[in-house]
Amino acid sequence: MNREQPAPKKFPWAIYWLILAAILLFALWPVFSVTFVSLVADANGCRVDEGSVHPCMMLGSDWGELLYGMGVMGWFMLATIPIGLFALGGWLVALIAHRIAWRRNARRQGS
Repeated sequence: MNREQPAPKKFPWAIYWLILAAILLFALWPVFSVTFVSLVADANGCRVDEGSVHPCMMLGSDWGELLYGMGVMGWFMLATIPIGLFALGGWLVALIAHRIAWRRNARRQGS
């Protein structure tokens, strides 16, 4: 009886890429928020700072409070960036360990 060995499973790169994307999105979300506020405020000639809310008329209504809130959310980057770096380190360690274990297992099955 001729038994063929099953084809080795591929390494689950997609899961690691999704986790990396989630880590980067979490860590950089406040940066994106501040950048968006800056671009919108500059394009509409509005003033946005952390001291107080300034009126910003766009599309017939005042968006100053929303822009102020999104701009102040930039302070969250003091927490999200270090947490993201820590998570990125853990992600890298897990990726390397899993890849080494997967490769060893693939060699054993191939022998």
